[in-house]
Amino acid sequence: MAFDIQTLRLDFPALAQSVNDHPLVYLDNAATTQKPQIVLDALSHYYQQQNANVHRAAHALSGQATQAFEGARSKVARFINAPEAKQVIWTRGTTEAINLVAYSFGMHSLKAGDEIILSTLEHHANIVPWQQVAAATGAIIKVIPLTATAELDLAAAATLFSTRTKLLAIGQVSNALGVINPIKELIAMAKAVNAVTLVDGAQAVGHMPVDVQALDCDFYVFSGHKLFGPTGIGVLYGKRHLLEQMPPWQTGGEMIKRVSFARTSFGELPFKFEAGTPNIAGAIGLGAAIDYVSAQDRTALAEHEQQLMQQLLTGLAAMPDVHVIGRPAVGAVSFLVDDVHPQDLATLLDMQGIAVRTGHHCAMPLMQALGLEQGTIRASLAFYNTADDVAALLAGIDKAREFF
Repeated sequence: MAFDIQTLRLDFPALAQSVNDHPLVYLDNAATTQKPQIVLDALSHYYQQQNANVHRAAHALSGQATQAFEGARSKVARFINAPEAKQVIWTRGTTEAINLVAYSFGMHSLKAGDEIILSTLEHHANIVPWQQVAAATGAIIKVIPLTATAELDLAAAATLFSTRTKLLAIGQVSNALGVINPIKELIAMAKAVNAVTLVDGAQAVGHMPVDVQALDCDFYVFSGHKLFGPTGIGVLYGKRHLLEQMPPWQTGGEMIKRVSFARTSFGELPFKFEAGTPNIAGAIGLGAAIDYVSAQDRTALAEHEQQLMQQLLTGLAAMPDVHVIGRPAVGAVSFLVDDVHPQDLATLLDMQGIAVRTGHHCAMPLMQALGLEQGTIRASLAFYNTADDVAALLAGIDKAREFF
């Protein structure tokens, strides 16, 4: 590999600890990633040296904070190849970004009989807001089904699009199964009927390059904490003409141009969608995380992750009573062990210092479609994981199988 994994791991202080008297094996990256020291330092520096509110204030600390805050916005724009930083809106995360689009675009643009296309693989955050919009507007939700291998059925999807289709909201990578969705093909289907497209990139940005212009999606959303940044910060990218047409979602300070008791005028992009004091430290921390990721050889990191994925899948396949769900391609692997409840297995793994996640993974409709009412066990990888981590997980599963 073009990098030293053990040296890279030193950048992530949390990975060096022990849990239950065992070295931590952190395999819950689809839920949140660990943070490199550069991010921790950026957060500390802001609060220790630059702590001030951004924009408009006429003093040095505010100027420094504003420069760092808006600099982070520009870093995000470059990272996802947005045409301009003004098209990057700060949110609290993917969920809030989807809700912003749902309530600002969906509630004001959709009407009775219009159709919203989702998929069976979606996270609840990309289902529930659209259900609310549909209930309020009379729009209809249609769902792309799965193939026998738990991937999206493109042939079935093609039959769902029509002149009534007004929105496609689709995840780029499944948080539950690690499936990479064919979003380019789906976006092309949507564009053919002049439908607006939203891509949930929460599980993609930490594993692969993202180019919103190449995707030609109308909206792209993700969370900072899935990209080795802080919690409580996220991104909405939108095409300028749509963002300009959309009314503000929340109102108050920061997002206004002028206020009187007679009327209020709103600020220009991106500020009209950023009411109140923003998560300044979070944005700066996300900018630092982007600096860190951008400084790496991302091709080498992706190759390393794929080697780990193959090691894990090969090891699980060698256990006759272990069943992998679907065809994982990146990040997450969901599996079950015959006659073992997922929570029981996860508890035994935790006793060995191995962190995985169990349950429905905020994807209950998917689990229902697969007949998995108890959910699954999910191990999810990041580039700082090692072959030893995977070996520890496989050994832990073996030990648990013997116990049960």
